[in-house]
Amino acid sequence: MSTNDEPHRPVEARLPQMVFPDHTNHLGTLFGGQALAWMDMAAFIAASRYARRTVVTARSEQVDFKLPIRQGQLVEAIARVVEVGNTSMQVEVELVAEDLLSGERELCTRGRFVMIALDARGRPTTVAALPTA
Repeated sequence: MSTNDEPHRPVEARLPQMVFPDHTNHLGTLFGGQALAWMDMAAFIAASRYARRTVVTARSEQVDFKLPIRQGQLVEAIARVVEVGNTSMQVEVELVAEDLLSGERELCTRGRFVMIALDARGRPTTVAALPTA
């Protein structure tokens, strides 16, 4: 339950990255592994900020690569904590590519990550429930 004296818990994190040649394959598009690394980092930041605890990735689920991300585009990883269990957080992550000259943005990749909160001894620990609307 959320109360007025409970600290604010951000549920979203945004992580922009430029796609440089060393991030791409022979077709000039973002390596899938690089996309997953950026998504995992965004999920980590969102879950850490929400839980205010050390977190680790427990699982990545259903990552859909819808459109290629090209060298020279800006990519924004948008991560949102969408569900909270006892010690876990489900984080949805989208990769949105932006053409810096036109400003056109497209959703390219979407996935879900399960993050676990840890205590000082490295053991799973409870996380506050998501606030209700």
